[in-house]
Amino acid sequence: MEEEQPLLTGSINQGSGDYGAHDNGQLDQHEESPGSRRLSYSATDDSYRVLEDADADLYIQQAVVFIEDAIQYRSINHRVDSGSLQLYRWYYSKICQWGLGFTIAVVLALAFIETPSSLTYTSDIRFKPKPWEPPCGLTEGIEVVCLCIFILDFTVKSYLIGWEEFRMNKWLIGYIVVITASFIDWMLSVSMACNENLRVRRLIRPFFLLQNSSLMKKTLKCIKKTLPEIASVILLLALHLCLFTMIGMLIFSKSDDPKKNGEWETYFKNLPKSLSSLLVLLTTANNPDVMIPAYSLNRGYSIFFILFSVFGTYLLMNLMTAIIYNQFRGYLLMSVQTSIIRRRLGIRAAFEVLCCPGRGHTSTQSEGHVERVAVNMFLQVMDRVHVKSYCRQAIIKAAQQFPDGFINGEAFQRLFNELDKDFMKEHPPKPEYSSPVLQLIQYIYSHFYITVLGNVVALANVICICTILVLNSEKSASEKNNFYMEILNCIFILYYLIEMLLKIVAFGWRGYLSYRNNIFDGFLTVLLLAIQIAIFITYRIPYEDVDPVPQHVMALWEMVRLVNMLIVFRFLRIIPEIKVAVLSLIMRLVSLHLYISLMQVVYYVFAVLGTWLFQGAITPPSNMSLISDSSTENKTGGPFSMDCGTFEQLEYWPNNFDDFASSLVLLYNIMVVNNWHVFTDAYTRYTTEWSLVYFVAWWLTSSVMWVNLFVALILENFTYKWDRSNALSVEDVERIAYQSTVQLMFREHVQEPTEEELLAQLQQHPHLHLSW
Repeated sequence: MEEEQPLLTGSINQGSGDYGAHDNGQLDQHEESPGSRRLSYSATDDSYRVLEDADADLYIQQAVVFIEDAIQYRSINHRVDSGSLQLYRWYYSKICQWGLGFTIAVVLALAFIETPSSLTYTSDIRFKPKPWEPPCGLTEGIEVVCLCIFILDFTVKSYLIGWEEFRMNKWLIGYIVVITASFIDWMLSVSMACNENLRVRRLIRPFFLLQNSSLMKKTLKCIKKTLPEIASVILLLALHLCLFTMIGMLIFSKSDDPKKNGEWETYFKNLPKSLSSLLVLLTTANNPDVMIPAYSLNRGYSIFFILFSVFGTYLLMNLMTAIIYNQFRGYLLMSVQTSIIRRRLGIRAAFEVLCCPGRGHTSTQSEGHVERVAVNMFLQVMDRVHVKSYCRQAIIKAAQQFPDGFINGEAFQRLFNELDKDFMKEHPPKPEYSSPVLQLIQYIYSHFYITVLGNVVALANVICICTILVLNSEKSASEKNNFYMEILNCIFILYYLIEMLLKIVAFGWRGYLSYRNNIFDGFLTVLLLAIQIAIFITYRIPYEDVDPVPQHVMALWEMVRLVNMLIVFRFLRIIPEIKVAVLSLIMRLVSLHLYISLMQVVYYVFAVLGTWLFQGAITPPSNMSLISDSSTENKTGGPFSMDCGTFEQLEYWPNNFDDFASSLVLLYNIMVVNNWHVFTDAYTRYTTEWSLVYFVAWWLTSSVMWVNLFVALILENFTYKWDRSNALSVEDVERIAYQSTVQLMFREHVQEPTEEELLAQLQQHPHLHLSW
């Protein structure tokens, strides 16, 4: 009988010891074989009904999980027995995933309070107080709890995917290696009473963030594929740099005339100095300083520096951007392709486990594999699926429209197109008034021009504040006259209050609160009104002769300044009215959070390395008067220097690697590349010239790699949206905003998987065994 063909292994009666083993065509010879999808007939109808109900519940469970996998673009290659499915849904529940994310955040944040602690109000090494150091065992206790949670996470993941999948998963293998190394290093810390100088586990903590994000894994894989092309451009840059360094050392060699040795003395004295000078020029940070000594002697020397910048900065560096953009353009399409295949595969798997023979179908046994699912069974599945309510309602509504009560495979896939759509919020109906006055107010204050008027008033308010601030810019708090500013604030706040009340009349409470702009305006208006009332109560009427000396909890000027800051912040109400493609891009840039996450990992690793290598390297002179006396240059006998443009002369003392937080800020300052040679010069003087390797590595990673990656992501999203918005009508643009997922954006460039491809992948499932 066709109903007795095995369709699915891993029934609820199967033991966990042999779960997921292939049947190899042998299970169909035994009715009692666990994991077979056929129905097991017994002597009584009651026992048959029990087995049928148990199988039906299992199939519904499987369909629910497969649909949730499709919604989240997860792989369906996991165990599918009843117990494992319950564990799987618990693991991917919001509370578990949020808990895991919180644990990762906690273990990464430990770097701020571990020795050296960042808990000081300043990082300036001249005035920095001794930071609070946590007692031994505090951070170690928090960390061991986090590591235990990671062990639990690894155990659950490994069990759910099975041994065969685990052996091929390099990330999970690396996960257990990192956890083991962290535990070993933790035990060394505890055994040494927290007095160790180096904590290796701090360097590998970002791995916990990486392994928890499939998008970050894909991006790293793409970067790995891009490295050969990037390496070729870096090699060209190195050759370009070396060639011009040699030419520069030949051109600007030491002369017998000391007046002509300015360029040689400052920038080309030896090979390391020449290389670093031109490397900084490649980033334009020391332009035109690097050429001024030679340019002042002969204007022809400028040709050397111009040619270096044209070929290096404008040709090779932009070539790097083009390569990264081209590679990640393909990556984004491949990522979308993979996501769409996963969704289609999950939905198809749900369809397959629901459309088994003999359960709710009208087909005969000779028809074999029935390609239909009963609507009532599908509705049972959707009631248990975790999905946004508006998507669930749209899918259920579409499913109920099938007249014969059954859904075929193609229609089953189409039902889930609703997942690609955003919720179109419907505002409550406006209240109906019989009074002509209220009707007029409703007509006026529900019109778009009132919003425009409100934006004009907000702009006028900001202009008035700016005018008064300019007039009072050179006055101290005791010299400022707050009378006119208070009068203006009262007038504008009164307008905002009237506008809010009349809009509430026009739209009703529910209608008013259904608009985010109104919530933003109303909250700030109430807050401004409350502060203004507090000013009136505290200082009475704002007479011109009010004593400006603070006699109360908060000075009048401080309260007025707070009101003005809120008013300026209220001016942000105009942002939703700016219909610019760039703004829409920023708000919906799907890759922005991915870029930020990857930057966090890179920053974390380099900050830890920088703290290890350069903590306490830069120290101010014991006699602080030397800092303000340039005539004492180098009298200390150390690396201290007060030359113009040096670290000491510019007073860059807060920029150091003495703790984790200051390391992050210093790395950001170097990434911007403005004056980054000041830091490299200081650390080469205070440590060794090999420190330049660290700073160049950070420049290549941050400014060259990640900034160009960000540009590539912006270009990819912006170009596509700009082209489509210019080619389509207003209605089509609104529809694109409604259907806003990245998968839908690039749908026309991505090939949909065929039926044969989906079925072939389902047959390769390690735990789900289908037969037709």
